[in-house]
Amino acid sequence: MKKIFIVEDDQTVSKGLLELLTNAGYNAKIIENFEKVEEEINTYNPDLILLDINIPYINGQILLQNLRKKIDTPIIMVTSRNDETDEVLSMSYGADDYITKPYNPNILLLHIGAIFKRVENYNDKLSYKDLEIDTSKGIVKNKAKEIMLTKNEMLIFSYLISKKEHLVTRDELMTLLWDNNEYINDNALTVNISRLRTKLMLLGYKDIIATRKREGYILL
Repeated sequence: MKKIFIVEDDQTVSKGLLELLTNAGYNAKIIENFEKVEEEINTYNPDLILLDINIPYINGQILLQNLRKKIDTPIIMVTSRNDETDEVLSMSYGADDYITKPYNPNILLLHIGAIFKRVENYNDKLSYKDLEIDTSKGIVKNKAKEIMLTKNEMLIFSYLISKKEHLVTRDELMTLLWDNNEYINDNALTVNISRLRTKLMLLGYKDIIATRKREGYILL
């Protein structure tokens, strides 16, 4: 579950965001101490930050600059200001997106989803336990051995990693492969899962992809 940190001093707005994000399936948290905002961000280690410009103790844009010196976590500026200068400055300081209040909740969710999708698409280096995964080259390796995965096997493994310890349905996996212009039927998916399991066994990982009958798979 993706974690989103809300840096907003208006309690009505922050609670509304918390409810919106929670209902959308995110793990959201509201800032508690504006004097220690960077410490709270470091402790929570979010996947995305919603940051208002007008916050106590430090201007949101200055905070954005400070954060960009230390982390590359996606940041969306959320503000009541309707000023092009603020938007230009925020983007130049390292914001990934900018949205003004009052905003359409569905539009905000689309902005968040688009950022997560973009980040996932650019992430060609993954890890799982002691395995290093290069998705662009189709290589999975540890200190003892290196194997090659086919395109479909890598797509399946990468997706399972992104949903680690959560159920992934067969329909999700088939849709994933169709969206990447690879036609695959139910039997072909079973074969790809079997081949992936066999290759992972060569790296010392047996039974890490659990089958849930009539439901799907879980990467343990």
